[in-house]
Amino acid sequence: MASEARQRKLADRIKVIVAEALESRIKDPRLGFITVTDVRVTPDLREASVFYTVYGDDDARSETAAALDSARGVLRTEVGRQTGIKFTPTLAFIPDAIPDTARHVEDLLRQAAEADAAVHELAAHATPAGDADPYRRAPEEQAAE
Repeated sequence: MASEARQRKLADRIKVIVAEALESRIKDPRLGFITVTDVRVTPDLREASVFYTVYGDDDARSETAAALDSARGVLRTEVGRQTGIKFTPTLAFIPDAIPDTARHVEDLLRQAAEADAAVHELAAHATPAGDADPYRRAPEEQAAE
């Protein structure tokens, strides 16, 4: 098994190699505006999961996924050539869910802020339901007022 430092170093190197190869070597017209966000390598260095995001709609994402699938062999060859390790890891391309999750969280925060503003607006113009001073007082405190 490889050490965690070696695993992390190989993952960083694969990220750079794949990103550069996608920019310069892969000329597939289906490939959209893609960003390689992360790479994770298994402890035995045999498999690498490449996380990516694509700018655009669902069609652009599906077209880019198809382009990455067809370019998998070229990218793996490039990784093997540039890393020089004994066994070149297999590459699995996984769409990164972080941007979608962040967008969802931002929507929820916006909804909560709108609801909070509505409650503050209602509270600003509200009057007490009972007496102005709803606290019970001892008889001698009432006489003093």
